Amino acid sequence: MPGNRTRVSCSVAVVLVLCAALSGCGGTDDGGSGGKVVLRYTWWGNPDRAARTEKAIALFEERHPGVRVQTSFSGYDAYKQKLATQAAGGDAPDVMQLDYRMIDQYASGGVLLDLGTQKAALDTGEIDAGLLATGRVNGKQYAIPQGRGTETMVYDVKEWKASGVALPREGWTWSQWADAMRQLAKRTGKPGGTDPGQSEDAFEVWLRGQGKSLYTKDRKLGFTADDLTRWWTFTDKLRREGAVSPAEQTTQLDGSVENTPLGRGKAVSDVNWDAPASGFLALVPDGIALAPMPSGEDGTPGQYFKPSMFMGVSAHTSHPKEAAELIDFMIDDPDAGAILGAARGIPVNESLRGRLAPALKDFDRTISDYQSSLEGDLKAPPQAPPSGDNALQTTFQRDYDQVSYERMSPREAAENYITEAKAELRS
Repeated sequence: MPGNRTRVSCSVAVVLVLCAALSGCGGTDDGGSGGKVVLRYTWWGNPDRAARTEKAIALFEERHPGVRVQTSFSGYDAYKQKLATQAAGGDAPDVMQLDYRMIDQYASGGVLLDLGTQKAALDTGEIDAGLLATGRVNGKQYAIPQGRGTETMVYDVKEWKASGVALPREGWTWSQWADAMRQLAKRTGKPGGTDPGQSEDAFEVWLRGQGKSLYTKDRKLGFTADDLTRWWTFTDKLRREGAVSPAEQTTQLDGSVENTPLGRGKAVSDVNWDAPASGFLALVPDGIALAPMPSGEDGTPGQYFKPSMFMGVSAHTSHPKEAAELIDFMIDDPDAGAILGAARGIPVNESLRGRLAPALKDFDRTISDYQSSLEGDLKAPPQAPPSGDNALQTTFQRDYDQVSYERMSPREAAENYITEAKAELRS
């Protein structure tokens, strides 16, 4: 947790609640905030991200003396649930961190402000057009990407090298990846990696490597039961061979690196996103490295630069200008960028990214170098997925659990998923 600033923020929150209850005052109350505009800003993350964010916010407040930012953060699952409750009750925070899969849901539900109305306060000219477009729904800019990330295969450097198996390289294919997993399992006595069959993200990379997509532009499924059957047949075969993690390990995955097979010392590698992979540093004593995701058999890359997260503004905020200024500060200000580093992924502001890269240290530098090695080789990111995808992530994992525990064949599970997905996307 961050230090004193979070405790101060909690105190401010208590004052504001009491003030509102006793005198009906709002975000510009003289009693609780000294006449300042008060913005509520929430995000998810770990203590390191929180500490950096608090430091950046302190600088924003120094430069905007008429604004106080009331902050809070939590782990992703708790954050997602709390934000959903707040949004449903018409009490979304003024500024909020958003996941790719939240944008359509909250934009379509009237929760988010069209940031195109705040162009005077928010400059997006230094953001790649493809990345910026991922925050649009029906032509309106509801969210601004804050960091850029991409998927990676993170691995235990010492163990992989000691095995004698050829190190992963850019352009390797899924077949070559599978062969490496088999060889690692044979030479180390443990699975080569986490079973990727449960991951919708890994499946999307595999699909894109074949020129297909998870969703079409009109927000329908971009793949068939045959496609999903092939993917789950491929991963299930590797699981049966012991090349990837068994069901009892895979079903313990909860989004944290601590509960991955790699994090628990039970596999040599894991498929993850680059920024969260920093968590493995404390779990893999001999060090980790980042490798590109496998490509299609003809070399077509499936991975892409994805906004690691977004910032959005409540449609009901009383202070849209100040909220937009906060977003502009977090994505465009060089001093804020130096503080935040790669805590939310590599900066999306292109000038800022180039300026900061040489000064990045430790794992921030690792991420920057990894992304630089892929620059110009990846295809444009897809648009934000339809709102039903949030629920379908869980369905995807649940149906693959039936495969990995051998209660359903890949074909049966795939057909079940397609049926449920079509129903969810129609709802």
